[in-house]
Amino acid sequence: MTPNEFSVDDVRRPDEAWAWAVGLTVLLTAARLVAIRLSPLQLYPDEAQYWLWSRHLDFGYFTKPPLVAWLIRATTLFNSAEPLVRLSSPLLHGAAGICLYRAARRLYDSRTALFGLLVYGLTPAVQLGAFVMSTDTPLVACLAAALWAYAALTSEATRRRWIPGAWLGLMLGLAFLAKYAALYAAIGVAAHAALDRDARKAWTPGALAAAFGAFALMAAPNLIWNAAHRLAAFGHLTQEAAWGARKGGIGEALAFLGSQFGVFGPIPFAVLIGGAVWLAARRRLHRSDLLLVCWAAPALLIVLGQAFMAGAKANWAAASFAPGSILVAAWMLRWGRPRVLIFVLASHALLALGGLAVVLAPPLADRIGLSVALRGVRGGREATELLIGEAKAQQLAGPLTAVAIDERELFNIVAYYGRDYFGQGGPPLKAWLAGAYPQNQAELAAPLTPADGARVLAVSRDGVHTPAMRAQFQSAGETEIGQIWLGHGQRVRMEMFVGQTFRGPVKR
Repeated sequence: MTPNEFSVDDVRRPDEAWAWAVGLTVLLTAARLVAIRLSPLQLYPDEAQYWLWSRHLDFGYFTKPPLVAWLIRATTLFNSAEPLVRLSSPLLHGAAGICLYRAARRLYDSRTALFGLLVYGLTPAVQLGAFVMSTDTPLVACLAAALWAYAALTSEATRRRWIPGAWLGLMLGLAFLAKYAALYAAIGVAAHAALDRDARKAWTPGALAAAFGAFALMAAPNLIWNAAHRLAAFGHLTQEAAWGARKGGIGEALAFLGSQFGVFGPIPFAVLIGGAVWLAARRRLHRSDLLLVCWAAPALLIVLGQAFMAGAKANWAAASFAPGSILVAAWMLRWGRPRVLIFVLASHALLALGGLAVVLAPPLADRIGLSVALRGVRGGREATELLIGEAKAQQLAGPLTAVAIDERELFNIVAYYGRDYFGQGGPPLKAWLAGAYPQNQAELAAPLTPADGARVLAVSRDGVHTPAMRAQFQSAGETEIGQIWLGHGQRVRMEMFVGQTFRGPVKR
């Protein structure tokens, strides 16, 4: 057995780093909880959208699986304040770190596990993700738990392999309910089985049945929901991929790779890519390395291919975070570079402190030229107050039957910050459809129809659809313009008018 190989005897030895792992996780999680409690930053539009979904629980939504909405519902049972919407995010990242530690402890040793936990916890993308609620957070947490189960399955010298097999299927199923990118891990499991004979032997009939059964049990409700809704969420994936509709090429592929240096950290990502290529080329990957490479590579390679075809977002490879963090720690320690690793962790910790400062005091971002980074978490409350004020003023001349908004992000923000007004004594909030069919959950769940269209306050963000909206009413009043300044030349501009007798799209 080569160094850093896993064995049952290693797992059974006293874990001298466990107390450090728990203590550091609690400290980091507590700091993040305090920050989201004290931060004045508002929800960004996707968070508001997930909150809106959580008010109407289902097994699926137009663009995503349901887990993020379920989590928000659990943390906002009695109050929907911003910190409670975000509450599960730092908790899930803390849980992900612990699961990652347990996986690395099985695959390597306590020292590697502790450093892997720190690499993950201080990764720039995780630092950002711990302050907002997104689908990536439960995805990564569930995949870290699945990785722990898979490490146990492939290293457990017992006939009861069905137990970690069932846990693996359960966690992959939960990850699937968070984001369909969970399938990257399934590809990784298949690749590992193809490349490692011992991995194939681990899949006893009982383990295989338990894993598939648990996964099917978890994923079935969302699959059934998709079947009943014309594959709405799956169809959104093809829209996001946008092959043939969006620019791709070498430049986009390189841009995606470049973004990963920022997402994962410059040195860690260089170690991850360079180490994988160098060790694989020389056939020096240890068994544990091979397992983790199989788990980390599919997300990076498939999204790189997507970037070449039609571009890709930096966070689309989030499934590689947990296995990649362990690999970085293992390789840097094996290569005798603990001081470099400590330098990386220290620099990332300083970045984390800077992030905390910006979260707690957003004007700092303006002073250092990062105003654009906070654009999405500013102005939502003020824009909502402006619309409510306009609605109340227009109701003096007659009751409004609806307030209709033409843009998804503005709709979601107004739905959240206007939750005590719209439909609660005020007119209902509706989404105006720019096309013939719904393009998002708001347009699917709350479309403006002639039944709501007797007298409508119509709102167009930046005036993009004002002429088209006006054409769909029998009569329309003068256009009012409202603006919300976000600082440093940034603003939200809204064009508003009262339309009467909504007829829907004009047929030509």
